[in-house]
Amino acid sequence: MMTFGDKLRMTLFGASHAPSVGVRIEGVPAGMPLSESVFECDLSRRRAGAAGTTARHERDLPHIRGGVTGGVTDGGTIEIEFMNEDVRSSDYDTFRIQPRPSHADFAARAKYGDAVDLRGGGIFSGRMTLPLVAAGVVAKLMLSAVKYSTTLVEVGGESDPALFDGVIAAARAAGDSVGGVIECRASGVAKGLGEPFFDSVESVVSHLLFSIPAVKGVEFGSGFAGVRLRGSQRNDRIADAEGRTFTNNDGGIAGGITNGNDIVVRVAVKPTPSIALPQQTFDFGRGCVAPLRITGRHDACIALRAGAAVEAMVAFALADLSLRGR
Repeated sequence: MMTFGDKLRMTLFGASHAPSVGVRIEGVPAGMPLSESVFECDLSRRRAGAAGTTARHERDLPHIRGGVTGGVTDGGTIEIEFMNEDVRSSDYDTFRIQPRPSHADFAARAKYGDAVDLRGGGIFSGRMTLPLVAAGVVAKLMLSAVKYSTTLVEVGGESDPALFDGVIAAARAAGDSVGGVIECRASGVAKGLGEPFFDSVESVVSHLLFSIPAVKGVEFGSGFAGVRLRGSQRNDRIADAEGRTFTNNDGGIAGGITNGNDIVVRVAVKPTPSIALPQQTFDFGRGCVAPLRITGRHDACIALRAGAAVEAMVAFALADLSLRGR
């Protein structure tokens, strides 16, 4: 499905090498100022250009096609579209015969058949994080009291930011890639959002975070490291009548419900699967495992540009949960 949400719903459309990509958002209240200029800050965080990112350069200019009248939302469906301009589809011709390792090429054909669009990764491409970021901008405007801090905290197994550039440069020089870990912190979140069990804050946020291509792990608060502690060490003792805690190992969520402390979530982003090194993988034309060399333009570290999408999906989840709470 390309649609998510309960009270606030988004539907993605387009594909990596289609004429455009975009998002339709339903449930946004009327009367909220919204212009194309407000998207630029978050879109620039996702845009390529820095060392270690793809050589595909798109302007990523948002076009608001509906849901806004006179510079404010009118209660209708908001549609935001981005044109695809810098595409080289011929780079992907061979992947129907020899699917790329750790890409969706094989699984996509198994599900959708031979007609599926694999150019640029199709609907499975990181290009689809562009409309996700746009949806997040709208969601953040709906909850203006919530502030976000999103940081790349690990690259290629290194946690010292001073080493990140060197790790990425070494991987690119070797024709390889590296992954990373992104931490998103949301402060000022209202207490009482979320439901126990199936619509817990963790459930809804994780659902959206795992929609981001290349995300393979999500943890809240102290996450997996917290299980190595005893309860006496990990428990978040309540410090005052407002519910503030001395520690935040639960990441601002207890019983699936926000408790007023910062929401802290970390996301594991896998190494870019498209690498320049030759790889041995099955060739359906030859009927055997054979060498594959991937050409094209790819990031040496997707995590460099994924932070904006992570923040966007946390924001969208909180906005949807806020509307449900009302």
